[in-house]
Order: sequence, then C-alpha cells, then structure tokens
Amino acid sequence: MLGNRLLTGLTALMFHMKVADLLTGYRVMSRRFVKSFPFTAEGFGIETELTVHAVRLLMPTTEIDTRYKERPEGSVSKLSTWGDGFRILFTIAALVREERPLIFFSGIFVLLALASLLVGAPVVFEYAKTGLVPRLPTALLSTALMLLAFLSLLSGLILDTVTRGRWEAKRMAYLAIPGPHGLKLP
Repeated sequence: MLGNRLLTGLTALMFHMKVADLLTGYRVMSRRFVKSFPFTAEGFGIETELTVHAVRLLMPTTEIDTRYKERPEGSVSKLSTWGDGFRILFTIAALVREERPLIFFSGIFVLLALASLLVGAPVVFEYAKTGLVPRLPTALLSTALMLLAFLSLLSGLILDTVTRGRWEAKRMAYLAIPGPHGLKLP
C-alpha cells in the first residue's frame, strides 16, 4: 500500500492530476479511447500509461471508492512488490521524458550543474588565491559537466515545444474519431 501511494503521488505530481489510487481497480474505456491509446508499457505499467494518456487528452475521468481487502488465505499473488514497483517507476520516468520533457531534462540539468559546481569549486578557489590552475583535468571536467548541463536544459526546452505540438495533434486526432452512432463527440 505504501508503494502504491508513493507511485500514485509521484504520478499525480508529475502530471498535475487528482487521482487517489493509480494501481488498483477496473478501467472502463470507450472504443474511441482504446483506438487512440498507444500500447507501449508492459505488465503493471499499463495502468499508469492509461491514466496519463487520459489526462493528457483532457478526458473526463472519475474514481469510485471500493473496499481494499487482503487476499484470501491460500491464494498466490502474481505481484512482485519490488520488481513491479520499479517497472512502474521506470514507466513513470519514461512518460515524464515523453510527455513532460522540460521537467525531465531540467532534473538532469540540476544534477549535472551541481556535479560541475562540486568538482569545479576547489579549482576556482585555488585560482582566486594563487592565480594558478594546478588541476587542469578537474577544471576541464567541471567545464564539460556544465556544458552538458546546459545542453540538457536546451534539449528540454526544444522537446517541450515539440511535445506541445504533438499533444495538440493527438487531441485533434482523438476528436476526429467518430463516437457511437457515427457522432463526433467533444
């Protein structure tokens, strides 16, 4: 239950959605939704992908509370808590990279920039004191890490623009699929 709450909370945070339980329950979908859904996740990651796809298409969704109870005695679970949990976590990371690239690449930017500052700070302080750069390879490493950090940030900005265009095209394609009885529904 703790893992479910953590993964649900992470997904809700990353995709700005209100969902109480991402990983349990049934999903009811229209034919139109199914036709628009690109199946890429495997196993338990599909619940996350279905929910994010619905949120990104601005689909109406609802949750109905149900009782959560333990398995009956003698039954065996197919769930591998750690293995399936990591699979869902990697699915969330892949969805953030594809659907929210600015957030994903900004995170990489922060990590690389911090590493650059940690590695380069002693070299800069040494240079300020003595006017010499005794550890040239360290200075080059710090510079390379900072360049990679800014390349990551720039990639996130570009991909965010591309993703917005792709999202709008997906939404328009979804709206073009006829609903029941040939009607086009909003």
